[in-house]
Amino acid sequence: MTTFFDTLTSIVEDLSRDLPADKRYRRLLDAMLKIFPCDAAALLKLENNTLSPLAIDGLSQDTMGRRFAVEEHPRLARLLHSRQPVRFAADSDLPDPYDGLVETEDHLLHVHDCMGFSLYMDDTPWGVLTLDAMQPGTFDEMDPIELRTFISLTEATVKAAHRMDELAAKAKHQQLVAQTLISEGSSREIIGRSASMKRLKEELSIAAQSHLTVLVLGETGVGKELVARSVHRQSSRAKQPMVYINCAALPDNIAESELFGHVKGAFSGAIADRAGKFEIADGGTLFLDEVGELSLAIQAKMLRALQNGEIQRVGSDRHIQVDVRIVAATNRDLHKEVLQHRFRADLYHRLSVYPIQVPPLRERGRDVILLAGYLLESNQRRLGVQGLRLADDARQSLLSYNWPGNVRELEHLLSRAALKAIASQDRNARTITIKSVHLNIESDQDPKPLSTAEIEIQSALSRTTKPIRLKAAIDQFQSRLIRQTLQQHDNNQAAAARELGINRSNFYRLLNRLNLSEE
Repeated sequence: MTTFFDTLTSIVEDLSRDLPADKRYRRLLDAMLKIFPCDAAALLKLENNTLSPLAIDGLSQDTMGRRFAVEEHPRLARLLHSRQPVRFAADSDLPDPYDGLVETEDHLLHVHDCMGFSLYMDDTPWGVLTLDAMQPGTFDEMDPIELRTFISLTEATVKAAHRMDELAAKAKHQQLVAQTLISEGSSREIIGRSASMKRLKEELSIAAQSHLTVLVLGETGVGKELVARSVHRQSSRAKQPMVYINCAALPDNIAESELFGHVKGAFSGAIADRAGKFEIADGGTLFLDEVGELSLAIQAKMLRALQNGEIQRVGSDRHIQVDVRIVAATNRDLHKEVLQHRFRADLYHRLSVYPIQVPPLRERGRDVILLAGYLLESNQRRLGVQGLRLADDARQSLLSYNWPGNVRELEHLLSRAALKAIASQDRNARTITIKSVHLNIESDQDPKPLSTAEIEIQSALSRTTKPIRLKAAIDQFQSRLIRQTLQQHDNNQAAAARELGINRSNFYRLLNRLNLSEE
């Protein structure tokens, strides 16, 4: 009796200790064998109708790698579906799942004593604990009160391990979220008052309030990530993480692990279980940047995750349910990629539920000046100067440039210009002025042959003595040509766009930029 109570005390003390689950289960089996001496014991957990060993004693080591399908092992099925301990007769004709696995000299177990009991957690089957003895009758003298007490403590141990695993997993998840978000820094604002940007902001507001998958489209450098973050920030998931993944930087050999995670031993170098981006983003938003760069093999696996909300870690057969809102972005024409068999049509349709087109900088009119002010304010803090200002000629240069690299190019250009201006002036001055010469925009553009329209503008310029900027001249020519075309088509904008060979949406943006939409 002393041994029984001493052993129970050790089990109870373990309940409050921070022990790894495998060590906790091993100590439980050791305690059990002190109370109920036998030749073999095993603790098995139920997952997907399969029992997996978590701790063993007296069984061959390869038992830990075995998975016992319940429907294939009637003894285990009997244990699992009974709330009372079950003992099997020595001459039972039910096959024993451990035949040949008990560590004896002959490894042949035709007659032995076998019993076990099910373990429940919150009225749900969790698994079973089994005891095996070489000699029949070993369990004849087992005290039923001691057995019931031990079963209760075993279930308490299982629950404690489960709760601690949950807390550890939650802490790890929060740590991964923090690591993922730490590079995000402070959220940037979408700057712009042009008609095209007003429409974009309206689209973002509408899309954010839905649960739909969003596909952000636009040229390189237009701010697609900023748009994606705005969708998340305005959504009901704003308090949950938004996890970023650059699909273009995912090598095929690690892409699946990065997206879906892996279990220990799944491949060389997998030294521990690891959650993927889908799991980290659970409850929040997953931003798939440059999604058009995913390989076809990964696209197929991505599709399954989007269809069912289920993922599988690499090396695991367990399905994990995740609640993730997808926002994807690409500078590719995915429709064309589908036609050329470089992107899966079914995945394209899953991603493009709510497409949002981000306008290039050249279509945003004077927004370039607003953006310049925003970026210069950031630069002066970073560079430790009191004030960075744009000279008039610098503003005109910014307005005249075509911005093939969009906002990203503007940001880099202003950073270079700020350094040049600081170097040429007193960095301790209250104001440092950035001039056109510091921008050096002209040398950043490759000369191109003049188009017919540009030749006509050049001809018009040669007939006037009044100074005029190139962009202003182009705008004047475009305005005159658009007015003439609209008159020819009775102000039918769609017909005018076809006549001029311009996409209808781009034509509407052009009308707004040239202030012709109200005419």
